[in-house]
Amino acid sequence: MSTGTILAIVIPAVVVIALVVVAVVLTMRRRHRLREQFGSEYDRTVDDVGSRRAAEYDLESREKRHEDLDIKPLSSGQRERYAQEWRGVQEEFVDRPDGAVHDADRLVTSLMRERGYPTEDFEQQARDLSVEHGRTLEHYWAAHEINTLSTSRRATTEQLRGAMVHYRALFDELLTNGNQAGSGRT
Repeated sequence: MSTGTILAIVIPAVVVIALVVVAVVLTMRRRHRLREQFGSEYDRTVDDVGSRRAAEYDLESREKRHEDLDIKPLSSGQRERYAQEWRGVQEEFVDRPDGAVHDADRLVTSLMRERGYPTEDFEQQARDLSVEHGRTLEHYWAAHEINTLSTSRRATTEQLRGAMVHYRALFDELLTNGNQAGSGRT
């Protein structure tokens, strides 16, 4: 074979291999970024949709939707008012654990609404929160599950206590992020 023929075979092969390597590296970076950003929500989404590719598409579509939300910071007065309301909900737990959990859910939802998150549907709330709060979102899922059990009077006092802890984790994160501009539109 002539040198020209060898080069005509080798150069396209090298280019194809290089393109495959670049594609693999970019896919791995994208996957790593999504795993870091979404935390356990990444795995939950993979399980829910059944494939990594579909899950990653879903997570990226959440990011795009989130960019269109008008997530706003809270004023110091708003933060203090919410912190005071949370203390009241915690105090209520001693006498009315079920009621306190329901009130914690309402307070978290109110805080989300105040920050600019849509709050009509729990599933969409979780999807919207996952973009900036993916690492605490598992607390919201757990609290919601216990709140649902509580509605039908099937939650134990220990589960209700756990729900309060879970709600508190998300509440604190939403409250402290309230003094920073969100990553959505401003």
